[in-house]
Amino acid sequence: MSIGIYIHVPFCIKKCPYCDFISYPLSGPTVKSYLESLVREINLYGSALADEDKIITSIFFGGGTPTTLPAASFKTVLNEVRSSFFLTEGCEVTVEANPGTVDGPGLAELRQAGVNRLSIGVQSFNDRLLGMLGRIHSAEQAARSVQLARKAGFDNLNLDFIFGIPGQTNHDWRETLHKAVEMAPEHIAAYGLQLEKGTPLAQAVERGEICTCPEETEIIMYRDAVAFLNGHGYSHYEISNFARPGIQCAHNLVYWLNQPYLGFGPAAHSFIRGVRFSNDISLAGYSDKLSREEYPVENKIRLSEADEMSETMFLGLRLSGGVDLNRFYRRFGRWAEDIYSYEIAGLCNKGLLEMSGGYLRLTTKGLPLANVVFREFV
Repeated sequence: MSIGIYIHVPFCIKKCPYCDFISYPLSGPTVKSYLESLVREINLYGSALADEDKIITSIFFGGGTPTTLPAASFKTVLNEVRSSFFLTEGCEVTVEANPGTVDGPGLAELRQAGVNRLSIGVQSFNDRLLGMLGRIHSAEQAARSVQLARKAGFDNLNLDFIFGIPGQTNHDWRETLHKAVEMAPEHIAAYGLQLEKGTPLAQAVERGEICTCPEETEIIMYRDAVAFLNGHGYSHYEISNFARPGIQCAHNLVYWLNQPYLGFGPAAHSFIRGVRFSNDISLAGYSDKLSREEYPVENKIRLSEADEMSETMFLGLRLSGGVDLNRFYRRFGRWAEDIYSYEIAGLCNKGLLEMSGGYLRLTTKGLPLANVVFREFV
């Protein structure tokens, strides 16, 4: 059974006001403790898992801001993964990067360590909007980071962007899309801004200090992105993701196809053999358990077959190709059309889903209403 590995790097120079991911201020002693604990966790699972559960197709360093770590630490961590697991040929190794935390020598060191894909969190090529998002980089730094990555030898780049930012106009968004295509990345991700409860940006909106982007404007921005990027050779293979032919993100496909993965680091989540579990969110708790050679798991739940079928449906519907109905049958021994006959019929009648060639997929009308569709399968 092949799996993906996610490694959570819980450090940021400055936490963005819209972010609700687990992250902590950067400091030397905590980074040292984190890296020592991370190596222990990798070795712990490497010793305990059966060989068939240690075949790795993708590794993804996310955060937080992974590129706040010394570049040399990625070589150390990846060497530990290689010694504890079996990496497939061409294993995709991604590091998320903030343009304000990278330089030429550091990127070259990442590439030499075996990182073969970089995901750069640009978010916008508009400095005013970057300020609204609390980003530590400028549009110029973002463009420069792409140039530095190419010089370092990266030939698989993703650029992340956000639309629906308070104060963002359609013109602003189109300008960013044009500049993104000029950068010629292999992959582009375009996400609508989510105002997560409790974040500083959400609280500012609740106090009336900031006006949200109108929903109809967000829908126009989304449709503009789909049309523009499709027109420039990017395949719209997932709701928010676009790629040059054959260069989809292998790691994210693990999630969307509801396949197994292991998460290392504080607050990281895993899904192996029907069991979902998550790590202690605190650095102290995570490190303390591993210092005693204990798994740093905080929560664990065994999913029922009904849960797995539900997740396979709504995650698979994120893909433009949709849910492979034959694959669903091979996995569960039952046809999705029989289990969800009422839901599928209703959504098809509303024009939100369509069935064709053995796949169930969102329609053009259904794409902006994806969350409405997903709720039917939960």
